[in-house]
Amino acid sequence: MATDTNAIPPPTINGSERTRRTSFREAKPKVLRPFDTAEVKILLLENVNETAVKAFQKQGYQVETYSKALVGDELIQKIRDVHVIGIRSKTKLTKEVLNEAHNLLAIGCFCIGTNQVDLQTAAKKGIAVFNSPFSNSRSVAELVIGEIITLARQLGDRNTEMHQGVWNKVSKNCYEIRGKVLGIIGYGHIGAQLSVLAESMGMSVYFYDVLQIMPLGTAKQVDSLEKLLSISDFVSLHVPELEETKNLIGEREIMGYMKKGSYLLNNARGTVIHLPALAQALQSGHLAGAAVDVYPKEPAGNGPHFTDYPELLKCPNLILTPHIGGSTEEAQRMIGIEVSSALVRFINEGGSIGAVNFPEIDLRAISEGENTVRVLYIHQNIPGVLREINEIFGNHNVEKQYSDSKGDIAYVMADIADIAEENLEKLYLAITSTNANIKSRMLY
Repeated sequence: MATDTNAIPPPTINGSERTRRTSFREAKPKVLRPFDTAEVKILLLENVNETAVKAFQKQGYQVETYSKALVGDELIQKIRDVHVIGIRSKTKLTKEVLNEAHNLLAIGCFCIGTNQVDLQTAAKKGIAVFNSPFSNSRSVAELVIGEIITLARQLGDRNTEMHQGVWNKVSKNCYEIRGKVLGIIGYGHIGAQLSVLAESMGMSVYFYDVLQIMPLGTAKQVDSLEKLLSISDFVSLHVPELEETKNLIGEREIMGYMKKGSYLLNNARGTVIHLPALAQALQSGHLAGAAVDVYPKEPAGNGPHFTDYPELLKCPNLILTPHIGGSTEEAQRMIGIEVSSALVRFINEGGSIGAVNFPEIDLRAISEGENTVRVLYIHQNIPGVLREINEIFGNHNVEKQYSDSKGDIAYVMADIADIAEENLEKLYLAITSTNANIKSRMLY
């Protein structure tokens, strides 16, 4: 009998007998049902790093893991009952999928981007989305340095020739990177780290950013993209995917401003370079080389699926990699730690710092033995809600309260002291009965 190598392997389910004294009450229609962290269900897909699995197990959560992405009915079936789902870049959490997620409190994107999640639908359902935008900065910066050296020495072409049995020892158009100018577009976490590494290699660094930023080392900021392109031997992109950055580098920028014989590297987002223009510039010899790690359309899984850009395969001195900028053991460990920490904080304490689609608020954690109830109230951002909720709190001692909004969604955290057990359900029902209520919890 043949083995289906594409079949999704059986899940691994791990749990712990450890429970926390602090439990939380989840929003359920007309019922206030307490349960502790041993009942929290976590679903992790796409080989989320073991650091996250261990962090969740330490809290006593039920953890179910899969090595691949789930799709279609299988994803819908699994997401229905879980409280947290952790994904990387291949799982698509669309509106249709999220509408089936009846108990979902939060989504963890164990990667940089969140394009695979319908953020607006998640917010409207009171689901906070967390990611890790900076944990792979060093890995990407080091990859760029490797690409710069590889392009300057034409190592990719020499390697391919050797594998074909061709000995082609040449020095023409092969250069040291010392003394060359690196132009960085986007001077954020990755761009700044790249700046330091490049300077240590003897390069001169200039950068362009829409914000005025204090440079590191001797890097210099220029006031226009066109100027940066015109002075740079190597141009490296490190910008987010926005409407303003779509096709940021096209035929006009490459042929009109970049030096003849310069190099272009994209480890940012697939839409920021117009790939047909890049291919034309490489074929014509205007560009001496390029490196591309990200693409407008990427395969959903590993295998012989990279078929959408045949024009690139014919280009000389072009490094093509399958979106591996942050694919190092170190980066994945840091991403696992950062995202799992944010999710644990949100589940156990209600803090939403780092959420990308959600108001970011936080309060000091409730101390062990403290006779305090924390109310977490996610609601529509409409007039009169705070007055209504504070009237409900009026007969209680509110020790701390924090409220903020983001778009159509608002979030209130309030710590109420010395509330009697028999009054918990009355308070809960009053809160969840408000017209603006989206999702509410009580931690105690």
